[in-house]
Amino acid sequence: MLRILLILLLCGTGFSAAASVRIKDIADLQGVRDNQLIGYGLVVGLQSTGDTLRNSTFTEQALQSMLDRMGVNIRAIQQRTRNIAAVLVTAELPPFIQPGSRVDVTVSSLGDATSLFGGTLILTSLLGVDGQTYAIAQGQVAVSGFSASGQAESVTVNVATAGHISNGALIEREIPGRLNDIGPLTLVLKNPDFNTAVRIVDAINAYGRQRYGERLAHEQDQRSVALMKPQRIGTSRFMAEIGDLLVDPDIPARVVIDARSGTIVIGQDVRISTVAVTHGNLIVRVNETPIASQPAPFSRGRTVVLPRTEIDGDQTGGQIALVKGASLRSLINGLNQIGLKPMGIIAILEAIRAAGALHADLIVQ
Repeated sequence: MLRILLILLLCGTGFSAAASVRIKDIADLQGVRDNQLIGYGLVVGLQSTGDTLRNSTFTEQALQSMLDRMGVNIRAIQQRTRNIAAVLVTAELPPFIQPGSRVDVTVSSLGDATSLFGGTLILTSLLGVDGQTYAIAQGQVAVSGFSASGQAESVTVNVATAGHISNGALIEREIPGRLNDIGPLTLVLKNPDFNTAVRIVDAINAYGRQRYGERLAHEQDQRSVALMKPQRIGTSRFMAEIGDLLVDPDIPARVVIDARSGTIVIGQDVRISTVAVTHGNLIVRVNETPIASQPAPFSRGRTVVLPRTEIDGDQTGGQIALVKGASLRSLINGLNQIGLKPMGIIAILEAIRAAGALHADLIVQ
């Protein structure tokens, strides 16, 4: 069912500006990031829910190669097992992680397997973009969904062809580079904005003057803030200190619409000039009830199916209402007065934007 989601920023009993947040929650240190790993492996131990080897030739080739390394030659034998599935294994390698640590992995089916429930991922190398092996994955696959079918009915809950292995990858190689190797320290905002960048600079400089007696930051643009680390403090401690400073980020006026699900997210700073809106729903029903035409007894005629179509039209709504948005509360009240479904509100917001009365960015996904 279509739904409408209006995210309201609340403070006390009314609407207010965004709450204070920590700098480390809205900005990252440039050069400190995760790295993506990927690998190709096999999941074994399935209960006849794995790949069909005739349809998934890459699964059969991987099975033959694995058994060859173990000294078992099956190349002259036609395999019919359904207890194995070819999968892609993905993981994220955190920055500065050391060999011997463990990370979670995600396992996704490649072939025509119906479920990975009960399977075990066998030893799989995880590669980086440079082709080097950085981790080894293996373990029991945890699947949150299931699929069952019979001759007349089938049931599927969530996704049964993808799973998760907690701490399933063992780090074997360290990512090159250390925190002290990073050159000039720069904070990169997750949501670029000039006001937010200036507020971060002001908060860091106020802290720097109080603790170190000097300014520690200056804004470069709406996306980045340059830092000057004091000489008598390490990089890790410096980032920990400024990361806990509180700022009030500025949120742009924005309306996000997901037309597929009927979800609407309206930011607090969205404003609408006073407009008159009317919306009517036209419902057209088309019913097909074909009838069979039988020939007369002892005749040479044939039984044919004759089409019969019934069309009914109905138009509802059409009331006119004033909508204005001096605040988010008044905007929502104005839209609720019309009594529309989510798709109707989407159409009205797009029409208001076309009329030039919507003072916000309208993003349709």
